[in-house]
Amino acid sequence: MKIDICFSPALYPAYHNPEAVAVVTDVFRATTTMAAAFGNGVRSIRPVATIEEAQDYKSKGWLVGAERNVKRCDFADFGNSPSDYKPEIVHGKDIVFTTTNGTRAITIAKEARRVVTGAFVNLQAVADYCLEHKRDVVVVCAAWCEKVNIEDTLFGGALTDVLVQTRQYTTGSDAAIIARDMWTSHKDNLISYLEHTDHMARLKANHLEKDIPYCLTQSTINKVPELTIENGILILK
Repeated sequence: MKIDICFSPALYPAYHNPEAVAVVTDVFRATTTMAAAFGNGVRSIRPVATIEEAQDYKSKGWLVGAERNVKRCDFADFGNSPSDYKPEIVHGKDIVFTTTNGTRAITIAKEARRVVTGAFVNLQAVADYCLEHKRDVVVVCAAWCEKVNIEDTLFGGALTDVLVQTRQYTTGSDAAIIARDMWTSHKDNLISYLEHTDHMARLKANHLEKDIPYCLTQSTINKVPELTIENGILILK
């Protein structure tokens, strides 16, 4: 089996494999936040690509998490910080969720055989899921407005490293080799390596740096959100 890394949704047509497991990742912060929400007992998350869809759900009484350009939308119940989704608020609830990049990437990858979301916080659980299903894997990096970013690439490299070490997977292209090399070179100093990246600067400028250590913590959550499509509606469970 092979694992490959799609550095940006703009490149996804070149990497799409209809028989693969697509692992969508948006480390800062959508897929980290979704893992945290499921870890705190959320029943389901409906990822939607647009603000308009989220507002429509809100008008119908749904709980909504919504973010654009790292800021919480004013109509939303939650933003895109993992700490927003406290168990006493979200346990047993269904939530609608839209973000700048992450939820859009999910909609782009939806035609894969299986689609899950991954982040450092559920890295081992995602690796175990891939090993269980015994299919090729394509990591779809949400990136930032289709521009490659480092944090999502690092997650792709981390997952590649875990799976290749089992000897059940090999790298599918140079992209996977690049990502794995980045990970193995910098895994012991992630925060300092990411210090001057674009998205780290965005988070700091909006006083959201508290989310950074959590987003880079590995394998603390054993949930793997998986996409289902019911009557054309995308639902993570």
